[in-house]
Amino acid sequence: MIMLRNVCYVLAVLVIFLFWCGAAPAAKRAPVDPSPILEGAESVFQNMARGDYRALWKGLSARTRSAIVKSVHRALAKEGNRLDEEQIAEDFANGGTIAIEYWQGYLSRFDPKSVLEECRWAMGDVEKDKATIILRHHKSEHDALLQMFFEEGGWKVGLDESFRTRQ
Repeated sequence: MIMLRNVCYVLAVLVIFLFWCGAAPAAKRAPVDPSPILEGAESVFQNMARGDYRALWKGLSARTRSAIVKSVHRALAKEGNRLDEEQIAEDFANGGTIAIEYWQGYLSRFDPKSVLEECRWAMGDVEKDKATIILRHHKSEHDALLQMFFEEGGWKVGLDESFRTRQ
């Protein structure tokens, strides 16, 4: 009986200790300014709308850029084009011919102005290097969750992470 009481006491102290340790760092966190996160997302859609593909590319997450490059590489290889992924990535970074064709095709199916002008934006969860923006189109009953990632010193849009787009 005494042994059981000791075990209960130790467990209670352990639970209190773990709760206190977990709550202490949360209390010390400073509130996050959502402005840079929202501005990072907004600039990507503005650059899409303007056709500034170099700036658009810089605003995308590394995973999204990689997914686009791999998809374009596969498509070009099927056509017999021998460009490697590095050359394709460079073309996108420079807003070259491949980038222009890709984004024109993308934008033939997606209007970035709908996100900029017809959606309500709200901040979702924010962590150290990841955040979520909640988008609700005025004609929709459902939210879209835009994943943002802090990379290379700024907030980047994760199109692939958010929507698993098919290029």
